[in-house]
Amino acid sequence: MKPPAAENPSGTPMKIAVAINPAASFGGARPAGHQAVAHIRAAGRDVVVLEAESYGALRSSVERTLAEGVDALVVVGGDGMVHLGVNALAGLQIPLGIVPAGTGNDVARLLGLPLNDTAAACRHLLGALKTGGRKIDAGRVTAGGRNTYFAGVLSAGFDAAVNERANSWSWPRGKSRYNLAMLRELGSFRPITYTVTADDVTWSQPALLISVANGQSIGGGMKITPEAVPDDGWLDMFVVKPLTRLRFLAVFPKVFAGKHTSHPAVEIRRVRRVHLEAPGVVAYADGERIAELPVDVEVVPAGLWVLA
Repeated sequence: MKPPAAENPSGTPMKIAVAINPAASFGGARPAGHQAVAHIRAAGRDVVVLEAESYGALRSSVERTLAEGVDALVVVGGDGMVHLGVNALAGLQIPLGIVPAGTGNDVARLLGLPLNDTAAACRHLLGALKTGGRKIDAGRVTAGGRNTYFAGVLSAGFDAAVNERANSWSWPRGKSRYNLAMLRELGSFRPITYTVTADDVTWSQPALLISVANGQSIGGGMKITPEAVPDDGWLDMFVVKPLTRLRFLAVFPKVFAGKHTSHPAVEIRRVRRVHLEAPGVVAYADGERIAELPVDVEVVPAGLWVLA
């Protein structure tokens, strides 16, 4: 479903909130954020700049600004900032614009947004403001009575453990930190036995990881579910069954090209609702820590309006 056109017919400059994560890409988002503000102002938009020294403080600032009224929210950063924007806009008819400036940028990649080019990303979202952008699905996670939304992928298992390890390091920077954390985690990780309920069918599933994906990639371009479509009303559940370390390392390089899906240890199925249980396992969504399992995940069709 195409959203209504976002262009303001009254001639009054549109009020755009631009939220900048100073920690994204190890501080690299701050200059990108200021460049984005300059581009959007040059296009005649009224810009409210939101910055804070912590993710929590920035989230609070975004929520206050949205309550005061804006025509769009633009986030500058990586998937963590997209996650902030998605959850701030849940239930609101306000579009989300993204200026990719993180290390992963998997949601931006999913939407076909320009990467590593702030000016091009701004031109893209300004064009979408005129055409109305598009609606995509969102994932909704329920854990401990609390709802959280995601645009890309929720993972619970090996990938989430790698995130836990990588997030505790300040070096190296960029994608190499994730890859190194993966190799370190592989030395001690053991298969998990999950209890899975997918669309009312329940079974026991030994696996290295289970992901529930609205998007295609994690970890900065690893195409775990290359056929996933963000606006088809489905989620793609990705399962990697137990493998030896050597076999896992043989399969891993294929993930970047999405060539792993025919491997017998890999299973992908389309679902609308998933319940995951396993002791001591943490779920991450869009690279952000969500909660320990159990979690319930479901698709929210056309739940997010994006300037893409």
